[in-house]
Amino acid sequence: MPAILIFIAYLLGSVPTSIWIGKRFYKIDVREFGSGNAGATNTFRVLGKKAGIPVLIIDILKGTCAVALSYLSGFEYGSAEFVNLQLGLGVAALIGHIFPVFAGFRGGKGVATMLGVVVCITPVSCSLALIVFLFVLFSSRMVSLSSMLAGVSFPVILNVLLGNQNPVLMTFSIVVAVLLIITHRKNIKRILSKQESKIVLFSSAVKK
Repeated sequence: MPAILIFIAYLLGSVPTSIWIGKRFYKIDVREFGSGNAGATNTFRVLGKKAGIPVLIIDILKGTCAVALSYLSGFEYGSAEFVNLQLGLGVAALIGHIFPVFAGFRGGKGVATMLGVVVCITPVSCSLALIVFLFVLFSSRMVSLSSMLAGVSFPVILNVLLGNQNPVLMTFSIVVAVLLIITHRKNIKRILSKQESKIVLFSSAVKK
């Protein structure tokens, strides 16, 4: 049963929301424009908020629904087996989003899907990491930098500030941070060269 649930979680993560919405309603593949990424941020950049908001919500729900599959496992709620399965489901959904089987294994960076995962498993640490994200976003106006710093803060908040003792959850939090850095390699280069796009807050416009 756990293996089947993990496979289903991967399929959920593989739903290429931005690609399907872009092709169905705008006749374009968002991966061919902007940052070339099939995520919510690039959807906002390329197609605007009418497409970006649904993509963001659905991508978050992909992570949430994947974790919710744990309730079908029969494991006792809160047990080590239950939590470990939740983590496995979350990782599967994230891998699906980054490497979607339904879109040639070229997906997004997984930030929104990861948010949907961690808000279910560790809501307190997720909320604090979200505060970091918002602080950096309002300071820098760079979504990529905000995502990376929030991701890096997540294991620190969870394991140091909140004192997590679950080794699997600890490893998961570190993997989250590392994955966010790896998937934002191009953004890091643009940030260092001062070429990263900045958003104009409360507007769909993008400032270079």
